[in-house]
Amino acid sequence: MQAKTPRLRRIQWVALAFLMLAGIVNYLDRSTLSIANHSVSGELGLSASQMGLLLSAFSFSYAFSQLPVGVLLDRFGARIMLGLGMLVWSVAQLFGGLVHTLPQFLAARICLGIGEAPQFPAGAKVVSEWFSLRERGRPSGIFVASSTIGPALAPPILTSLLLVFGWRWMFIVMGVLGIAVALGWYAVYRNRSEVALAPEELVHLTEEEPHARAERRVTFAEWRGLFAAPTTWGLIFGFMGVVYMVWLYLTWLPAYLEHERHLSIARTGWIVSIPYLFGTLGMLSSGFVADGLMARGVAPIRSRKWPICTGLIFAAIFTVPAAYTPNTTLAIVYLSLAMYFINLASGGAWALVSVAAPRHLVASLGSIQNFGGYFGGSFAPFITGVVVDRTHSFVNAFLISAAVSVVAALVYMFVVRVPIAERVDQGAAARLA
Repeated sequence: MQAKTPRLRRIQWVALAFLMLAGIVNYLDRSTLSIANHSVSGELGLSASQMGLLLSAFSFSYAFSQLPVGVLLDRFGARIMLGLGMLVWSVAQLFGGLVHTLPQFLAARICLGIGEAPQFPAGAKVVSEWFSLRERGRPSGIFVASSTIGPALAPPILTSLLLVFGWRWMFIVMGVLGIAVALGWYAVYRNRSEVALAPEELVHLTEEEPHARAERRVTFAEWRGLFAAPTTWGLIFGFMGVVYMVWLYLTWLPAYLEHERHLSIARTGWIVSIPYLFGTLGMLSSGFVADGLMARGVAPIRSRKWPICTGLIFAAIFTVPAAYTPNTTLAIVYLSLAMYFINLASGGAWALVSVAAPRHLVASLGSIQNFGGYFGGSFAPFITGVVVDRTHSFVNAFLISAAVSVVAALVYMFVVRVPIAERVDQGAAARLA
């Protein structure tokens, strides 16, 4: 394997650092409403079902924005699209602190979802551009770990802002922070097509890609062709199970601890961080496990798929006792283990995208996966709100998420089998024969 130059190493770490920072801010902003759930619902007079609708408004707009954003990323690059997305979502977050009615808040959350849409497909594209095929698992796990580090930091940080300044200023402060990060990203990051690579750097990045291509923009025909591959549909339906459980915990875990476990707001702000610390470990583990399996000769698809299936099954296994135990300490232990495994699956899913399609289609495939995941996951906040309103308990909501997780594991196991490029190439060869 061609040695990595110091410049290439520097580009990689700068890109990862910014992706991590942007992802943390992204999830801090997503978490503001769940942290302020009680305060917002009290001031605006919202029921649990209305709060569920408000929480789902973000994820539905986020999901449907994935389809165009992948093509835009593959055409214009992560520098412009992620920078613009951060700017839009930060302005929407700031506006969330100024609303006075449910329709106004719904509009702010919808715009937040649209702005945040490029974040993780952009990360997958950056990893595919600046890391060789064999080393993409670890950076994928690192940048996606922001999705657990952010929620782990959110409770103490956002709860402190909430208690000191009130929920409105909490939204405004986070909006200003996001605008600053957006400007920094655009000023520092460069797409691979904007950098004059030395021959040895180009060899390092492409020598293991069987379908390495020249820099070019994705066509609509290529994007549409992704839907002809069973692997794409496996990613769509499988990721639904991952995001359903992730989104259930992200949107309702603080309220669950307050209402089901009777913890104070201040105490919840610290305890809810514990499961997310375990989630971070699971996310980081996914990249090392995937790259380790590939180094031992396991095929790229299987090296990513096995950790996903394992994570989904064990996340379901630990969610069930978390729902039933009367002991709060044991509930936190089970939730922490469930969070570790569901994020092992989540990290593996993004690592899988980076090896499942040619590089110039990675952002498109990642956005399609994210669309499916968040379309299915968007039902979690609303269904949970309805279940809590009708049963006054979170038990059935947890059991539903466990069942969805098991089904998703089966989808990954039996539907996701070969890289999309391999199947497309075989189809083309058959037509030419």
